[in-house]
Amino acid sequence: MKDRIDSFVAQIPNLNEQQASSLIDYFAYFLIVIVEEDAATSSGIDNCFDLARIRKYSNTSAYLSKNAKRASNTTPKFLKVDGGYQLERSFELALQKTLHSGPQRLETSHLLRSLLPKVIDQHKRTFLQEAIDCYEIGARRGAIALTWSLTVHHLYEYVLSKKLNEFNAALAKNTDKRIKITQVAVIDDFSEIPENKFIEFLRGSGIISNDVRKILDTKLGIRNSAAHPSVVMISEVKATDFIIDLLENVVLKFAP
Repeated sequence: MKDRIDSFVAQIPNLNEQQASSLIDYFAYFLIVIVEEDAATSSGIDNCFDLARIRKYSNTSAYLSKNAKRASNTTPKFLKVDGGYQLERSFELALQKTLHSGPQRLETSHLLRSLLPKVIDQHKRTFLQEAIDCYEIGARRGAIALTWSLTVHHLYEYVLSKKLNEFNAALAKNTDKRIKITQVAVIDDFSEIPENKFIEFLRGSGIISNDVRKILDTKLGIRNSAAHPSVVMISEVKATDFIIDLLENVVLKFAP
């Protein structure tokens, strides 16, 4: 739940300038739209404040009750229902428009964060956390660069711990004069090998399948476009696919 609330809070515009009363509206949206609870309650909303580490409103119950009453020429924010409060439809849509993204983007963030516990190594998990943070604030190029760095480093470790002989055998057959190194012994040795050649040696040694090679080649091209100033636009869909594809088909499948 904490990961989900952190993900949602990152979508609230000008968070530091929001009044606690306005955050009640957003947390009600979170509980009803994102978590899909039947209704929001004052205790549930207060729990969101606690999980987000934000000072809560002085009387959430009174705020909900007041804003569920119809005043002259205005539509209430909330509708009183069994078990708590629902968002009035037009107010729900108004809130959605103020968020940096709608439910689809948030659910994607939740999907990405659900992969975090599957990354066992603490340092890699922290690195992935930063990549997801970049994604959630719209820094797609940063998310792509970090995810690629994580993936390549992960493969370096995998080769060193599990497939060093196979890799060195492929490296020994190298005819590319740019590469001076003839064998790998420590992780820093990989810096002597261009990333596209590293992928080629992985495939030539049988460490990865041709399908994984295609994934890595494609993602390397995207990383190169994202990592350099250019007119190429990185869409949200492309960034999402980039992260999930590398995590699920490379990082989580090749355990050092």
